[in-house]
Amino acid sequence: MDLQQVKQRFGIIGNSPKLHYALQTAMRVAPTELTVYIQGESGSGKESFSKIIHQLSPRKHGPFIAINCGALPEGTINSELFGHDKGAFTGAMDSRKGYFESVNGGTLFLDEVGELPLETQSRLLRVLENGEYIRVGSSKVMKTDVRIITATNKDLIGEVEKGKFREDLYYRLSTLPIAVPPLRDRPGDVVLLFQKFAFDATERYRSEPLELSLDGEQVLMNYRWPGNIRQIKNIAEQISVLEQGNPIDSTTILKYLPARADNNLPALYREKSEHSDVSERDIFYKVLIDLKKDVSELRKVVFGMLDNNQSNEDFRDNSNSSVTRVLGQENNQLEKTSYTSNPYPKVNTNLHNEDLDEHFVIDDRDTVGENEVLSLEAKEEELIRKALLKNSGRRKKAAQELGISERTLYRKIKQYEIDN
Repeated sequence: MDLQQVKQRFGIIGNSPKLHYALQTAMRVAPTELTVYIQGESGSGKESFSKIIHQLSPRKHGPFIAINCGALPEGTINSELFGHDKGAFTGAMDSRKGYFESVNGGTLFLDEVGELPLETQSRLLRVLENGEYIRVGSSKVMKTDVRIITATNKDLIGEVEKGKFREDLYYRLSTLPIAVPPLRDRPGDVVLLFQKFAFDATERYRSEPLELSLDGEQVLMNYRWPGNIRQIKNIAEQISVLEQGNPIDSTTILKYLPARADNNLPALYREKSEHSDVSERDIFYKVLIDLKKDVSELRKVVFGMLDNNQSNEDFRDNSNSSVTRVLGQENNQLEKTSYTSNPYPKVNTNLHNEDLDEHFVIDDRDTVGENEVLSLEAKEEELIRKALLKNSGRRKKAAQELGISERTLYRKIKQYEIDN
């Protein structure tokens, strides 16, 4: 069975290279008895991959059961998985088979395996290593022949580091991992999935078929889809039932999308404070814009000196003024710096006009000196000092010019130990 036949048989929609790679991996591992670990976000279709592996394996005629470990009560989870004897605990009126006994000869899919308690993890490790388990309340060792497929949306390595997941169990489960890509990594498949789910909904509820406009398709592809396949299916069904008239444009689709993740653009980093109203990136951009303006003024000084045949002394005076403002330093700070007797290059005023571009035109592209400090915090501190200096230490005025709240400015002044 080739890839296209598998996609058609199991209703897999999409042509993403990441999706195809995951499917091909599942097809290759299916005939083996290896333990498969499927990793992917909630709603990305992990259970579909477990069914593919089971149906393409020699166990396809045996039972298949999918269990959400997070939905099983912690007090009875061992009984559910491994069974119990009569009288093992209060309410155990009869003996009961567990899933490992019921699925003997088949496949057991443990979804959200990261939710298992540590005690249950120890029992599961024994099943994986020896095919043995013990019922709750019993001392008899029982055998089972079950292929286990696990899945989770958690970072199990992180859970191991926190002591919430056994390290030996992790390495036993991850014999062959399969990564199911989230929908945001498959933008080319989003429109196909929406159209498929919308068509199914219109057929089921006998409503008018939907047509997407170009801007509507763009909105679907730009959305991050945190709920993945499950979310896009719900959105498609809602629009199919509630909306009348075609085509379905971006305005219509946006009514059904939560505003918290409406595109794939990176989110601005903000301080973890309810009063923070400006991002560090905004401050950084403001610094860069101010620096660009200062560089432009420095360039005007150079060309103005050339046009008027100014002396080197005039050039030094004009440049000194501009450099002082760019760096935001006070005159007494500049006096502490030692200069050579002639810190500025001599200007050849005999150059012809056609030579000016070669010798004096400053490139519009941003340049960075070897010793220039590129720390974001340093730039932020410099901008705050300049604003305070410009406004004679009046913090309210400085905060308004920076575009931040007074409270944020007070906090930054304390952070950088600025004495204004």
